Amino acid sequence: MEIAWFDRHDPALEPVLGGKNTSLGILTMAGLPVPPGFAITAAAYRRALAETGVESTLARMVTELDVTDPSALGRVATEAREMITGTPLPQWLVEELDAAYGTLSERSGQADLPVAVRSSATCEDQPDASFAGEHDTYLWVRSAEGVREHVLRCWASLFTERAICYRRQMRYAEDGAAMSVGVQQMVMPRTSGVAFTLNPRNGDRSQVAIDASWGLGEAVVSGSVTPDNFLVDKVVGEITERTISDKAVEHVLDGADRVVERAVEPERRTAPSLSDEEVRAVAALARRAEKHYGRPQDVEWAIDPHLPEGENVVLLQSRPETVWSRKKTQVDEVARDTYASIVHNLLHPSGTQTVHLH
Repeated sequence: MEIAWFDRHDPALEPVLGGKNTSLGILTMAGLPVPPGFAITAAAYRRALAETGVESTLARMVTELDVTDPSALGRVATEAREMITGTPLPQWLVEELDAAYGTLSERSGQADLPVAVRSSATCEDQPDASFAGEHDTYLWVRSAEGVREHVLRCWASLFTERAICYRRQMRYAEDGAAMSVGVQQMVMPRTSGVAFTLNPRNGDRSQVAIDASWGLGEAVVSGSVTPDNFLVDKVVGEITERTISDKAVEHVLDGADRVVERAVEPERRTAPSLSDEEVRAVAALARRAEKHYGRPQDVEWAIDPHLPEGENVVLLQSRPETVWSRKKTQVDEVARDTYASIVHNLLHPSGTQTVHLH
């Protein structure tokens, strides 16, 4: 099977869905508010690249590469990506992918539904993996042609210099790396962010830690804005600590379907990006994900302004929290282990105003 719908998740397909798409399928089937979508399986990636002869060429190029040679690394990574994006999808996959995108658009009642096209590499499933930010995600993609183009780009992101080096560092075999791609209805959020179902500063599992900022979460992930931070007590559901940041920029959609960074109006810069009710709703959603998986989670969420109040918190992703789940020791390991994650902003806030509640 080359296409797997989140709302018909089959656990038998998880080895070819990658971590992100597996999680979206599981969470959808558990009844959590996940935007609808489907995955192109890693089996489709392998079959398409094998039929064109690209797969064996890529494996040879990367296996023989000396990653300590920056010039060679850059050259091979560029050639590998261009080889993938320059090879059209086979007709059998074009037909399946176009049909699935058409079905998703029909279900939403929109022609050329805007979607997020997200990488979900199979190597992300390794228990010691930390692939945050390694592979590409594309937002607000419209049209079947656009989806096809960005699937190829996601496939190609397996061969960035950073991704190649990380696999080599972790000693993952190149023939074990493959890419599933998620296609998911786009949410244009008023506010978005992440939630950890423990306190990342000390591993306290009695708290939910929330990062929030205006617009799309990419501004937080990229480090261009310091988010608002909230701590919520799991037992009583009360907000025990809040840090309201000066949020100078946000990532939003312009008139040409492009995600752009723009300045936040002065009156919103130091205003909370979540109401207290929304903070508690995000914490409750994160706890539902944690309860389902039975372990601390790192949750991506958004406030969808088109949904009714009280039903407008949607779940974009949930993955196991990796830092305190692996280690019970030094907080100074956090930034390294989470790579490009938002935990760094929690630990090193700047330009913020802090209010402690007792």
